[in-house]
Amino acid sequence: MTANTTAGTEAAGGVVHAAGGDAGAPVALRELSRSFGSVRALDGLSLEIAPGEFVALLGPSGCGKTTALRIVAGFETADSGSVTVDTKDVSAVPAAKRDMGMVFQSYSLFPNMSALDNVGFGLRMRQLRAGERSRKAGALLDMVGLSDHAKHYPHQLSGGQQQRVALARALAIEPRVLLLDEPLSALDAKVRLQLREQIRSLQQRLGTTTLFVTHDQEEALSMADRVGVMRDGRLEQVAVPSELYAEPATAFVAEFVGVMNRIPGQLEGADQVSVLGVIAPVHGSTAAGLSRDVDVLVRPETLRIAVQEGGNGIVTDRTFLGSVTRVSVRLSGDVTVKVDRATTEAAEMLPGASVQVSMPVTPVHVTGRR
Repeated sequence: MTANTTAGTEAAGGVVHAAGGDAGAPVALRELSRSFGSVRALDGLSLEIAPGEFVALLGPSGCGKTTALRIVAGFETADSGSVTVDTKDVSAVPAAKRDMGMVFQSYSLFPNMSALDNVGFGLRMRQLRAGERSRKAGALLDMVGLSDHAKHYPHQLSGGQQQRVALARALAIEPRVLLLDEPLSALDAKVRLQLREQIRSLQQRLGTTTLFVTHDQEEALSMADRVGVMRDGRLEQVAVPSELYAEPATAFVAEFVGVMNRIPGQLEGADQVSVLGVIAPVHGSTAAGLSRDVDVLVRPETLRIAVQEGGNGIVTDRTFLGSVTRVSVRLSGDVTVKVDRATTEAAEMLPGASVQVSMPVTPVHVTGRR
């Protein structure tokens, strides 16, 4: 799935706007392995990225996502495997010659250079004439909304402004591949939201193939065409955000992406589980090798809830989320679940209310009992 760029091309201020991802190159990571001493950071990682596609690598700390990005950039060398760009193996190509732009978490701006000079630095290294360099750098600053800050130095800019300068600098060399290493994690929530929308808009506009590393699932799901969830150096699943959420391939993905309840259940054979009074089919082969007592993974919006005297749970808390209210319910066995209900229907579900929690007969993931 590629980014939905606008049809046609245009040039403004020396910045080319691509159509259909024409500016981006296909990227392939094939069987990448990397160890640091006894720690295996990557374990046969393979991933194909289409021209102009925005792919996010998502996972917990230590899963190997940053190592994968650094290998693509040329800052790390894989023990085995290859990286190809536009079908050409770049595994042995120095980082400076890979035609890639990179934005780091820490901005990495030159403190003694103005915003304009920072953006134009890569162009100067490519020996672009001063007038053309200034014109192009100015156009990029305008694109990220900082044309009025061209003469400001990094210490005169906010964190969000510095990161936009870093983004403009990465894009100035018109890379066919853009690499983003947790670029928003150091920013406050409001700025993160604004900047992620701007990054996505620019990426679609320019058609640059983009690989984005983050531990923030909201960022990954809202920005990327596809998301790869990593665990222990391998990809658990790569899919469009809606599929990753609604149809997780493994119990790890199911728990890592979104909010998930763990509800005690019992396996009934290899492909069914008894939970909350119903017999539900088990998703795929997730029950393989588990004992009869398991935890069933169910999302808050899947569960049903109704006020009922003598029900199977007691409301302990409520969280207003706008059109939805998340109701926390303590079930027997001191198990607490979260149930999402339309706010207009949750008025009676106050702390202390007796409720009946149930679920439809739908395929579920199961995992070992905690």
